[in-house]
Amino acid sequence: MDNPILLKFVTVTIFSLMLAIGLNRSFQQLTSLFRRPELLLRSLLAVIVLVPMVVGLLLWVFELPSAVATGLAVLAAAPGAPLTAKRTEMAGGEPTYSASLQLTLALLAVVITPLILHIFYALFELATERVSPFEVARQVAQVTFLPVMIGLLIQRFAPRVSEVMGKPVRMLANVLFIVLFAVLIVFLVLSPDFRMMLNLGGLPTAAIILMVGSSLAIGHLLGGPSREQRSVLAIASIARNVGLALFIAGLSDYGQIFIPTLLTYMILGALLAVPYSLWSKRQMT
Repeated sequence: MDNPILLKFVTVTIFSLMLAIGLNRSFQQLTSLFRRPELLLRSLLAVIVLVPMVVGLLLWVFELPSAVATGLAVLAAAPGAPLTAKRTEMAGGEPTYSASLQLTLALLAVVITPLILHIFYALFELATERVSPFEVARQVAQVTFLPVMIGLLIQRFAPRVSEVMGKPVRMLANVLFIVLFAVLIVFLVLSPDFRMMLNLGGLPTAAIILMVGSSLAIGHLLGGPSREQRSVLAIASIARNVGLALFIAGLSDYGQIFIPTLLTYMILGALLAVPYSLWSKRQMT
């Protein structure tokens, strides 16, 4: 995904989505998960412990090509996708919990991503370079924290401006998200990487489907009795930060070889999440 125009459009879309969160959610709402320790513990257990353990088990059981194994390991180490809040909203999840969880995971990614990758390096042979926490922090700050902080600062120092901007920015972000989804489908179909995805083979594809399905199940089961929280944690568990994974791929001379695995996961994850989201929303209504 090296098209500069597409990359800029992705950046603008994510920036607008995160700015909308900053404009329409208070600081208390965005940090609410820290005041719910039991839910926080279950959320972190699902996303940053059990999902990587599932990936480790898949790499141990299946003899996957190095490029596929590396791609899955990098995805397991990259929680807190920027589009998590939007995807959980589509599943009828609790918005405040979703936004707070997304920012919490993005914050922890600075430490969690290098740590999980270090464990995978020790257990398996990966085709990528080691990643620095500072590089992860810079990437996460640019796409997640900066727009949210801008929105919160506008709320704090110019509340009337925030009231005027809040709804239009959220509507613009929603439109950009829909357009981005359509553009990505077209781009991927026309991309050489898409043809490589089709040639991954049955075993790698099965491993990716197992990772997606297991992650959904883990999040759903640990979400607790509330259906709104279950749907949030299920989607958050499968919504790995593909942008961060692509960034890690760019740090290595060998990164290009596991990009098809990242894109395959992104597409299969989105497709398998659709029936779950529809079922979850139907259960709540």
